[in-house]
Amino acid sequence: MKHSKTILSVLFGVTILISSCDNEEEVCVETKWYQDTDSDGLGNADVSQTACVQPSGYVADNSDTDDSSAASTGSTPIAAFNEFNENAVTISFDGEDITIESNGLPNHTSPYWSTNNSLYIEPFVASTSEMSPGTISSGSYTVTVPAAPEKSSSSSATGLGAIGIAVTGAPIFNDEEGPNIALSANVASGFDYAGAHMGPTGYHYHLESTDVEVNTSLSHDDEKLIGILQDGFLLYGRKCNSTDDHPTNLDASGGHISATQHSDEEEFYHYHIINETYIGSYILLFGVDLQGTPNSIM
Repeated sequence: MKHSKTILSVLFGVTILISSCDNEEEVCVETKWYQDTDSDGLGNADVSQTACVQPSGYVADNSDTDDSSAASTGSTPIAAFNEFNENAVTISFDGEDITIESNGLPNHTSPYWSTNNSLYIEPFVASTSEMSPGTISSGSYTVTVPAAPEKSSSSSATGLGAIGIAVTGAPIFNDEEGPNIALSANVASGFDYAGAHMGPTGYHYHLESTDVEVNTSLSHDDEKLIGILQDGFLLYGRKCNSTDDHPTNLDASGGHISATQHSDEEEFYHYHIINETYIGSYILLFGVDLQGTPNSIM
């Protein structure tokens, strides 16, 4: 179809290009688009372009506080693995992969130990009537993750069972107690001061630990390393070593890029416990989506 003329007009600050044709008009409304380097659907307010059609790699949203690309997430600092309980966890390095194996036996006290174990203590945080049946026993957990994990183009929901391995050796679980059954305050009242209890697969953590005198090693509102999740990214406490405070630039999964106490000032992507209560005064270790590609914990 042959165009006869083009009219350029500005209406309420929006440029409208109108091409008049023989029998119809084509209207182009220019929109401001924002660069989405990390492909999370959120754009960088500082990098934009105006176009009638959405350019590749750009989105209409401009609320991304960290638009770092997957390639710049950095490598997992090897020093972080020195924090893991050597009596429970074995770390193996093979080229671009890291394998974490654990027997699931934590190195702290709990009323979930058998009474003849030296780490047994009487319940004082956990409600005796709500404690889960069973005692801590040896298990087997293995996961292989990339040494330099990358953020995926889309996030992944966590599933039932282990989603990570804590520095103590015990597994980390999410906010579910069963298929589509959310963790309840009633169930959480049976957790020990470590934020853990027994389940069909053994002893595991759901919550941040409690600030009590016997808690001499576990993270409570600080910058300590919690463990590693199944996508290969490390999980730290509510505070960040780079600022010695609660970070304000976390993404929807509690992640950001910064240095930590393990990275010798090198910045890399990692998670933090999100500084929000879940139910009552309880704070979840991780109840959101993974930003990387999940690997199976066997």
